[in-house]
Amino acid sequence: MIQFPALDPVAIELGPLAIRWYGLSYVVGIGLAWWLLHRRAGQGAARGWTQAEVSDLVFYAALGAVLGGRLGYGLFYGFDAWLANPAELLAVWRGGMSFHGGTLGVIVAMALFARRSGKPFLAVADFVLPAVPIGLGLGRLANFVNQELWGAPSNLPWAVLFTTPAAGGVPRHPSQLYEALLEGVVLFIVLNWLHARAPRRGVIAGSFLLGYGVCRSAVEFVREPDAQLGYLWGGWLTMGQVLSLPMILAGLAILVFATRAAQPAPLR
Repeated sequence: MIQFPALDPVAIELGPLAIRWYGLSYVVGIGLAWWLLHRRAGQGAARGWTQAEVSDLVFYAALGAVLGGRLGYGLFYGFDAWLANPAELLAVWRGGMSFHGGTLGVIVAMALFARRSGKPFLAVADFVLPAVPIGLGLGRLANFVNQELWGAPSNLPWAVLFTTPAAGGVPRHPSQLYEALLEGVVLFIVLNWLHARAPRRGVIAGSFLLGYGVCRSAVEFVREPDAQLGYLWGGWLTMGQVLSLPMILAGLAILVFATRAAQPAPLR
């Protein structure tokens, strides 16, 4: 068992202003994604992309992720509370973001950008998605610092004894760190390895959807379900797994489509 370290969720406090690690994870994740895509613009598989297009795309995607994440949380995890008090959806300072909702928001943002720029949708997705795991990994680390979204009770040597009363005073799987490793590090390595090989159009997008869906579904088996929902349909399935299934199926479908294309298509 590992005792939870003395980590303060507030990174910087300036008088009444408190900047939390969770908020910083969004800012740093978006900033690093912007930096990576800027470095790649106009080079190799990303030729045909300009610096201005990268900035516009990152802005679109960041806005879609935040709005979609908040709306998705209200729809998937707190719908009753939202109906009872619609203003609760605007209370972003209380936390509550859904990755799957954020994904839908990013898809809408990429579609709008693709229409505006004249680029194929899958080309836009293939270009931006290798940078997304940066934010995913940082966000999961922030979840760990916040002592939220922890795992189920465990007697493994690396089980963590969280200090928050809601954790029940028992050692638990540090599922936030599992997800940071799988969704952040592993997915980043796989997608950027593919990017370096300039695969057929859609391969990166399909691999992202499939990879995230599989990783998230696997960790859900050792992650404590949301208290307001619990386990679904027979006491073993979670909302995270339900929402990840369409991602897995869509990823497989895109990969089949991409690998059957007549000619390889670069990311531009």
